[in-house]
Amino acid sequence: MPIYALGSLEPTIHPDAYVHPDATVIGNVHLAAFASVWPQAVLRGDSGGIWVGERTNIQDGSVVHCTDFHPTRIGADSAVGHSAHIEGATIGSRCLIASGSVLLNGSVVEDGAVLGAGAVMSFNGMLPARRMALGVPARVREGHQVPADMVAGIVENYVARIETYRAGLRRLS
Repeated sequence: MPIYALGSLEPTIHPDAYVHPDATVIGNVHLAAFASVWPQAVLRGDSGGIWVGERTNIQDGSVVHCTDFHPTRIGADSAVGHSAHIEGATIGSRCLIASGSVLLNGSVVEDGAVLGAGAVMSFNGMLPARRMALGVPARVREGHQVPADMVAGIVENYVARIETYRAGLRRLS
């Protein structure tokens, strides 16, 4: 599994976290218990650092990066969908950053919020707690409150997959 130090910057991966053998983790990256990183996801902590909370999943093909001025912090019980791009942002707990979305430097997604599939939140954007933003550029969907438990099923599914993959994944070629 490609886990790399970069100079003195070394990943810290909790023993209960899971990094798929085809994911890449570099440098100043911290994965909490039962966090998971899936195939072709890249977490590159070559400057300000990346923190991924307990039970949070970073799905296939996602890119998570940071800058010297904007570390990336993702809270607990969150899901980052397939092929999402997160760059120097702060994401609360119980959030969904849906497939193909982009979240740029200095942006904040508060607890329980959803950035919809394919949405783009530009620099220093703000998504309030339990709200949903859609589109390019991302705009908050007025009058919509995200259900408090919306992401829970996704999170539980990915936590369960950790043991399935540890026990049954085998390379055939």
